[in-house]
Amino acid sequence: MIVSGKVFKYGSNVDTDVIIPARYLNVPDAAALASHCMEDIDADFAKTVQAGDIIVADWNFGCGSSREHAPLAIKTCGVSVVIASSFARIFYRNAINIGMPILECPEAAAAIAAGDKVSVDFDTGLITDETSGQTFQARPFPPFIQQIIASGGLLASLKARGVGK
Repeated sequence: MIVSGKVFKYGSNVDTDVIIPARYLNVPDAAALASHCMEDIDADFAKTVQAGDIIVADWNFGCGSSREHAPLAIKTCGVSVVIASSFARIFYRNAINIGMPILECPEAAAAIAAGDKVSVDFDTGLITDETSGQTFQARPFPPFIQQIIASGGLLASLKARGVGK
């Protein structure tokens, strides 16, 4: 699967309380939650992000709490993938659990600029900055994790395979 979108760029240590401020954790549904995504570091993000857009960040993206609210807000905003130099482990796992594609690639995170158009081939891990013409190689997820993401998350994947019936 290949996705393409405009880049929103952030730095290091973007924590879950910045991705979705704690004051909104009692918001009843994902769409309402997403309307506040990134507002403390990018007040216009939720108003300007479009389906397919991409977040690129530096080191330790998603550090902080273990809540799934952060990747859920990002996914619900329509972001197609988050590319970062590295992810906090709990965010990494939560993203996969809810079916939010993420890729670690320090070279891409350093070189890609805000506003660039980027495409990502999830099968190969190839990241192409269509604005600059540069390509970067991330390690793609193994097929079983790609299936979890394609199914919309871990629970949906298990249900589709008939596990737990």
